[in-house]
Amino acid sequence: MYNIKLEDYIPEPKPAKSDRIVAAHYYAAWKKGAAGLHDGFDDLHDFPERTPLMGYYDEENPEVCDWEIKWASEHGINCFIYCWYRKPEFVGKPVTYEALRCGHGIHEAMFNAKFQKHINFAIMLENLPRWGNTDEKDLLENLMPFWTQTYFKRENYLKIDNKPVLFVFFPQRLRNSFDSPEHQKRVFDACREYAKTQGFDGMIFAYCTTMYRYENVNMTQVHEENLACGYDFCFGYSNRYDAQADFPSQEEIIDGQIKATEKELDADPNTFTPTVTCFRDSTPRFSQKWIDQGYHFYKEKRWYATPESFREIIKRTKELTDKLPDGAWGKKFISIDNWNEWDEGHYVSPSHEFGFKYLQAIREELTERDNLPDYRTPQDIGLSDFNKSWGEPDLSEVCEKKFNLKKMK
Repeated sequence: MYNIKLEDYIPEPKPAKSDRIVAAHYYAAWKKGAAGLHDGFDDLHDFPERTPLMGYYDEENPEVCDWEIKWASEHGINCFIYCWYRKPEFVGKPVTYEALRCGHGIHEAMFNAKFQKHINFAIMLENLPRWGNTDEKDLLENLMPFWTQTYFKRENYLKIDNKPVLFVFFPQRLRNSFDSPEHQKRVFDACREYAKTQGFDGMIFAYCTTMYRYENVNMTQVHEENLACGYDFCFGYSNRYDAQADFPSQEEIIDGQIKATEKELDADPNTFTPTVTCFRDSTPRFSQKWIDQGYHFYKEKRWYATPESFREIIKRTKELTDKLPDGAWGKKFISIDNWNEWDEGHYVSPSHEFGFKYLQAIREELTERDNLPDYRTPQDIGLSDFNKSWGEPDLSEVCEKKFNLKKMK
């Protein structure tokens, strides 16, 4: 019965209920030619275990997004945080779709997905030096009007107390656009006032702690300064645990993530929020191409939390946050690292190596388990025709080398 059409469309999702926002970071780089920095699935031919369970896919296809919404929502993920990139040559100009890098994930896929009502989405301003940053004039005159009309006013944009949430990836660089923390806070407050004129009750700003793990800084001091800049809470793109050697023990990985979370929550139990990470292995980016672009992924140590260990990390993280004061951000928000970083090497999306195991850990620890997930794949029901761009790589030699298999004639 493989690949026989049994349904006219993807079965309607049956989301699992959770008492908190469970937000998975989303890297929309899997449309042919969209990433720029790398070649998408074409870079993964030597890593067949990383093949998505649905196979290679054209990410701009809304049907792909519907499968992702179904799988995510049925396992407790109720929000995707999309990396939002603007090309630097467009900074200071009115925002258009052409100005965006990887904008297809939202504009072509999510906005046309049949099941978008089942999941929220938010944007994270990706303002690393390679991408466009912003300043007072640009933020107020270009970004805020575009974001508000294009994203914030959509029914499924993430809003808390009728306030859209904006995530900022590189707060250090944004900070350099303003004269002082007080100046930045005034501009953020102006954004909040603008949002009120558009029918909202303000805005919520969140900053990312991930880049600080590469710096020798006092995080308590850094956090106090960022709050003074007008941020409401902080989050991580990944857990701040750093392995000291390749492939450490499961005990070290579990304890390392929990200790990193404990340290942050101890510094400020009200505004730090936890992030749980499944694994980190950037081997596909250990190449001269990446080094020439200034990225040194080979310096990062590789590690894997098994699905069982990942579940333990989530369980202990939830226990920590359940003890936080009422109203604490960490009690109502948790980040999942990551939905689909296929080549950078951290993803909970169903894959040929891990199946649904990481998603099952999320569902078992963060939801009421009040649904029955549908584990049929697109191939199982004959709805898998969404790879028009990538072709089918010949993996026989790779599989023979990696798994000591005989070539299939």
